[in-house]
Amino acid sequence: MVKKFFEKLFLIVILAFLYAPIIIIIVYSFSNSSNFTWPDGFTFEAYRSIVTSDKAEALKDAIVNTLIIAAVSSAIATVMGTISAIGIQTLGRRAKRLALDVNQFPIINSEIVMAVSLMVFFVTFSFPEGYLRLIIAHVAFCTPYVILSVLPKLESLDPSFYEAALDLGASPFKAITKVVFPLIAPSIISGWVLAFTLSLDDFIITQINKGTSTGINTLSTYLYADARVQGLEPFWFAIFSIIFVLVLGVVLTVNLVKIRRQKERKNEI
Repeated sequence: MVKKFFEKLFLIVILAFLYAPIIIIIVYSFSNSSNFTWPDGFTFEAYRSIVTSDKAEALKDAIVNTLIIAAVSSAIATVMGTISAIGIQTLGRRAKRLALDVNQFPIINSEIVMAVSLMVFFVTFSFPEGYLRLIIAHVAFCTPYVILSVLPKLESLDPSFYEAALDLGASPFKAITKVVFPLIAPSIISGWVLAFTLSLDDFIITQINKGTSTGINTLSTYLYADARVQGLEPFWFAIFSIIFVLVLGVVLTVNLVKIRRQKERKNEI
């Protein structure tokens, strides 16, 4: 009895540490104040100021840049990560272990080290400043996460499905696209969602590699530039709340779809 009580208490404390700050931000997004007060009571003014303030145009450009970079880089990272995961799965034991260790380097490495390394790489090979650098950089740090998302599903997959497709006359490419891909589709989608949110959230790599003359800002870099001058304005609380709700909605939708498909497969069996 006592053990169960402390287990539940521990879970509640952990969840409180994780989600209490987010809940506070959402609550104060309706206060139109950055000082955690309620001078105007409950109001949607912070949300309206996203499109009505004098910074609305720059904010819109930052949002568009963020979505473009996140969409393109996550799509490329998902394709590269999925193909890489399939390749790693076919390797021998030692080669597979080595490939996984190499894949871990960008994940466990300090982000500032990766950001500076990418900057040196771009300068050395004269990559033009702007979207190209940012997309390549985001693909570089998102792809390993896609691999880690797809590989466990491949490892649990019965290889007889692929072999049966080959025995029935399918080419290796057709067997992968028609048999393997549909079976690992939930993991591919999860990898894309993870890559998209990581790209959406990135600051250090973007700030260092966006270039000084391009004028390109994402939400994170524009927030940094704006907060340095005037501190956090109320509309930022509203933006944070909208992003959280959207990401939460996407994650819940993906998980519900996965659960629904698993139930359908169990019923078919």
